[in-house]
Amino acid sequence: MEVYALIGHSGTGKSHQAPVTAREHKIDYIIDDGLLIKGHYNLAGRSAKRESTRFGAIKRALFKDSEHAGQVKNKIREIEPERLMIIGTSRRMTEVIAENLGLPKPAYYFTIEEVSTPESIKTALTIRATENRHVIPLPTFEIKKEFPGYIIDPLRSLFSFHSSQAGKLPVERSVVRPVFSTLGSFYIAEHVITDLVSHAIANIPGVYKVLHTELKNGKVRVVLNIDLAIDLVAIPGMRIDALLHVVQQTAKNEIEFQTGFYLDEVNVNAKKLHLQREVKKDQAALRKHLTS
Repeated sequence: MEVYALIGHSGTGKSHQAPVTAREHKIDYIIDDGLLIKGHYNLAGRSAKRESTRFGAIKRALFKDSEHAGQVKNKIREIEPERLMIIGTSRRMTEVIAENLGLPKPAYYFTIEEVSTPESIKTALTIRATENRHVIPLPTFEIKKEFPGYIIDPLRSLFSFHSSQAGKLPVERSVVRPVFSTLGSFYIAEHVITDLVSHAIANIPGVYKVLHTELKNGKVRVVLNIDLAIDLVAIPGMRIDALLHVVQQTAKNEIEFQTGFYLDEVNVNAKKLHLQREVKKDQAALRKHLTS
């Protein structure tokens, strides 16, 4: 099976572009938003847009629930697709989805910038930010039973293809307002992030203490800032840059796995230097010797 991925920030129009991208590359099956889709039909799964919280929606989209994942895995085994495309906000997200569904890692990646225009991406981001509209690449009749009262508008578009794929492709989609969008915003308390980061990096040689963490969750980007106190003596080779890189990768992987937040940027700063008691004594003795 060949596994493809279409990646881009939330709200940039991935689901809108997915059907035509799949058609251009002869991909019949799409994994998007917790659903296994072929053409105009949902074959298996449950839409993340039905969840009552953003956190629940993220877990649903990642197939964290074993029953949900099992249903889709069984369907994939039954149909044995030659090609399949996973839609996600990052490479890491598509890889997690593939792992949870027992699929190979994506071997081919498309970015939203490659398959859409800057104008289309800007429009999609504006609509998401101002109207909270989400697109599902299925016709309204196929998902109406799952979205009572939440469907806003059906979409039907005609896409022209290159000469090698003559003709036009009718693509139907549905615009929905997710259930969780009516229940307010979802946040993770700062102390929870601090605890998760501290637990994830506690055993890394050279990390003495997490001084401060800050999660900036914007409309498009999610940024995690971490300030550390480090133990220079415990750092292998005393390579502070290497230590900060290990902390960066470890924290990113753990936070994404535990919370479902996908981090666009992780900044790690060494703010303080911790000296062990023996080292302090040696330094004090050295200073005394130099001043005597």
